[in-house]
Amino acid sequence: MGYSKDELLARLEELKIEFTCYGHPAVLTVEEQAKHVGNFGGALSKNLLLKDKKHRLYIVSALADTKVDMKILSQRLGLGKGGLRMAPEENLQQVLQVPLGCVTPFALFNESASAVSLLLDQGFKSKTSCYFHPLTNDVTIALNSSNLDKFLISIGKEPAYVDLEASPAVGKDNPPDLADFVPSGALNSSEPVENMTPTPAPQRNNVPKEKTPEVKAKPKVQNKGAEKPESKVSANGTNVDKFVNDVFDIISPLFLSEVSKKLNIKPEELSPIVDDLRGRAAPDLESLTGILKGASYTAGFHAGFETFRDFGLSGIPSKK
Repeated sequence: MGYSKDELLARLEELKIEFTCYGHPAVLTVEEQAKHVGNFGGALSKNLLLKDKKHRLYIVSALADTKVDMKILSQRLGLGKGGLRMAPEENLQQVLQVPLGCVTPFALFNESASAVSLLLDQGFKSKTSCYFHPLTNDVTIALNSSNLDKFLISIGKEPAYVDLEASPAVGKDNPPDLADFVPSGALNSSEPVENMTPTPAPQRNNVPKEKTPEVKAKPKVQNKGAEKPESKVSANGTNVDKFVNDVFDIISPLFLSEVSKKLNIKPEELSPIVDDLRGRAAPDLESLTGILKGASYTAGFHAGFETFRDFGLSGIPSKK
């Protein structure tokens, strides 16, 4: 069991951190939260839980109007363009131990989240007070960045403020500027990670073998014409994570464009909703894709087996 809201607030009081607490109905989006506390003068925040291909987790905490481009952020972390995606809801429960809509820097209070990396919007420093949920989304607390730093330091997290809207060049002469924020190989998910450890080579017996005559391999005959490009599909088949990411990368901009036109809403105001939908839908889409992938392999196997049964190795129909 993770810490409760009351235990967190008690810790803040113990640290002599000044904060203001506002109770309200449970909310899932920044827009809903703004209806209840938006007129009190504090800065609203949006908080994303992301994961990379090695299932390492990141909390990105930003001002509500800060534009966070996940592709650019991924490159700045040294993970490539598609290295980041929204973490599934299971990570909220297993690692952060908070319900949906409660991702904030305060979720790092739980020891199970100790390896989660935190990136804070540098814009927080210029605000008199900032709003965050304290492990539950029916309460909002307001405090300044200095008091947030005090809390983070008390749990062993060094506050790191970065310009989340920056887009520095990344390349051979320009190393990723945020690479230091990538967790050092710590896994924060119960999901299996394929190919993380190499398969050990079989041990050889120290028993001398009889010499066998050397057989020279026949030279390979190259086909004339265009060479086929080397397949990028691994032995395990198509990368399901990459496929799901590609689907969302195609659909999300179209969805934002159409909805913003019809409802006359700025795309950046819809981005948190789209990100939340992406995080909730991704596990189901991955599961469905995996089922279809397995079905296609099974169908291929049966087709090959029937061909072999009917024609054999010679290609001549067998007598029945």
